[in-house]
Amino acid sequence: MTKNPCVYILASKPHGTLYIGVTSHLIKRSWEHQNGFVKGFTKTYDVHRLVYYELHPDMMLAITTEKQLKRWNRAWKIQLIERRNPDWHDLWEEIVS
Repeated sequence: MTKNPCVYILASKPHGTLYIGVTSHLIKRSWEHQNGFVKGFTKTYDVHRLVYYELHPDMMLAITTEKQLKRWNRAWKIQLIERRNPDWHDLWEEIVS
């Protein structure tokens, strides 16, 4: 996977605590979350399972989408995840292969 702006959602477990972020390098950022290099919310609540991501053509669109998703209610976020990843698999292998 090349370096592309994207929005991603991490979860602590299926239907667990969610975190929405934006990055220009999903592989690097996911690895940092998984290995505890990102201090704060994700480290405190053990939120490291990549359950959703979407690529964008530019960072401004990715940031706009991130802000919109953060305003969504939890049920909408869960529906978004489950449309693409119904079993809440960690998508790490998908992005590194």
